[in-house]
Amino acid sequence: MGILHQAMHSWINKFPDHQAIISGATESWDKAQLLQKIEQFSTALLNRKNPQAPVGILTDNSPEWIAVDLATQALNLTLIPLPGFFTAEQWVHTIRTSGIQAIFCANEDVARNLGFVFKNNVVGSMGLYESASSISGISAQVQLSDVQKITFTSGTTSAPKGVCLSTQQQWQVAEALEVTLRPLGIKKHLNLLPLAVLLENIAGVYTALLCGAENICLPLASIGLKGASQFDAQACLNAIEEHQAESVILLPQMLQAITLGCTKNDPRLKSLKFVAVGGAKTPEALIVQAREKGIPAYEGYGLSECSSVVALNTPAANKLNSVGKALPNRKIRIAADGEIEISGQGFTHYLGEVIAQEEWLKTGDIGHLDDEGYLFIDGRKKNILITSFGRNVSPEWPESLLLGTNIIAQAVVMGDGQAHLSALLVPISPAISKEQLELAVSQVNLELPDYARIGAWFIADEALTPANGLATPNGRPKREAILKKYQSKLESLYTSPLAIN
Repeated sequence: MGILHQAMHSWINKFPDHQAIISGATESWDKAQLLQKIEQFSTALLNRKNPQAPVGILTDNSPEWIAVDLATQALNLTLIPLPGFFTAEQWVHTIRTSGIQAIFCANEDVARNLGFVFKNNVVGSMGLYESASSISGISAQVQLSDVQKITFTSGTTSAPKGVCLSTQQQWQVAEALEVTLRPLGIKKHLNLLPLAVLLENIAGVYTALLCGAENICLPLASIGLKGASQFDAQACLNAIEEHQAESVILLPQMLQAITLGCTKNDPRLKSLKFVAVGGAKTPEALIVQAREKGIPAYEGYGLSECSSVVALNTPAANKLNSVGKALPNRKIRIAADGEIEISGQGFTHYLGEVIAQEEWLKTGDIGHLDDEGYLFIDGRKKNILITSFGRNVSPEWPESLLLGTNIIAQAVVMGDGQAHLSALLVPISPAISKEQLELAVSQVNLELPDYARIGAWFIADEALTPANGLATPNGRPKREAILKKYQSKLESLYTSPLAIN
């Protein structure tokens, strides 16, 4: 089975015979059962019309999803996860540009609407569908022989960008995480994020396997994640308790909801040893509040181009407001203009572009390193706002403080070229009044210099989600899309300076 044999032998023997490696809603797989499932999927993939063509997967979280991933590694095939939160337009773009010729899907209607016809049932309810016609795209001109996975970022348009990753690149990150987390002795990891998201795929599944830990892989709705943005903190807390999860990965908004939804030393949290938080900047106040409740929350930093995680706080090496120290396989430096640059094993390229040969990757993030090697994220290079007074402001700075008030779920600060900054706010609950928001903004302003204070704000029409095109899968705001949607509202704010709406 090619590369998989090399990777698999490094972790599968860590599991005693008959111990569960992957558990689902109704079944658990040990060594023999997992290998059998991988073989089943491998056989189905080899029996396609074009057995070397890229294959997609569009399903909910399940043990079968993981088995498909490992099967494509065994066969040196390219797998393209199609996130459930993508629009139909984005799915079509992903399929065409990557040259997907077959797709694993649990919904026949969805598969047929995307141009695939039923071939056979492979495992359980998951079907393998083949393209009804020959699909041409960028992949016809791109060599994918060393590409095991193409993860499509959710950009500001309907045309996501494909990040190409080799098997080796992905497992190198997992190996670095395993070394970093080894002292914790984690034996059960609950997959809370979609497996189509690289953060859960590598930092969750692969790392757990290398740790000799069981992956508990359940339908997302059953653990609190519904649709593109709905999150039930109580369902999540109950799932953690039921399955005695020792580690989970959360986005900042999920951590905020769980922190508000639990009591101090909530018995449902007793099993947790490590909660990784990433995907977007996490307010320091939120980390403090979570730990006060008994949630072992630790912020990290990464990007798809580096196969997910680059730096991470741990119980043994932790500094508030930082995203931790570089993993063993990475080096970090700060350029003269403040941009974070990363070097180390296994950089990647974009689908349809020439593989970059540069030693250091420019991240587009602004940050700094302290004397102990902790990395601090100060904002996005391209997000820097320049006020009409010539002051440079990273919007993530006041945004982080706004999110730390515990009544604001999402905040986007704007005001490039203006005399003062403005903010779009999404309250954590519809019950939050304008008076409460006004007080929260006022308190945040007390912590900011005059040029970085919020002079006006308004409440968003709806939450910022991947479904409405206003947020990335990891919860980062799509600033260009937000500016476009609320252009007239912003213009009205600046015709009436310091108005609060």
